[in-house]
Amino acid sequence: MQIDWIWGLIGGLLIGTGGAVFLLFNGRIMGASGIIGSLVDGSAGRSKWEKLVFLAGVVLLPIILYPFYREVNTHITDNLVVLVAAGLLVGLGTRIANGCTSGHGVCGISRLSPRGIVATVIYILAGGVGVIVFRHMLGVI
Repeated sequence: MQIDWIWGLIGGLLIGTGGAVFLLFNGRIMGASGIIGSLVDGSAGRSKWEKLVFLAGVVLLPIILYPFYREVNTHITDNLVVLVAAGLLVGLGTRIANGCTSGHGVCGISRLSPRGIVATVIYILAGGVGVIVFRHMLGVI
């Protein structure tokens, strides 16, 4: 029996726990794009160091776990143009939606936020359209 889904479940539980802890200790939702945006535009203020520690954890944890999980198949493309385009589209989407999937999807839906629910539905629909266009029509992923 395939058990790859268990890694997704564990990851989801960790993200949900991180979001809950962030909300409990800071009184704000954990939105990765908002955290990065406030560091880039200088509006982080006194919370600058906690945001830097959060981002350091996001970057360093996969590096720390790499020796234990070398055989992870992400099915990611080798096409650099597609990767750059995907990153730019995600960045554009988070600016348009005023938040990312961690803010709207994890934290927004868990708080029954109508804005978070609508944004998440749009993210999922856009992802589905993206797969249809880029994989099935253009064949680039």
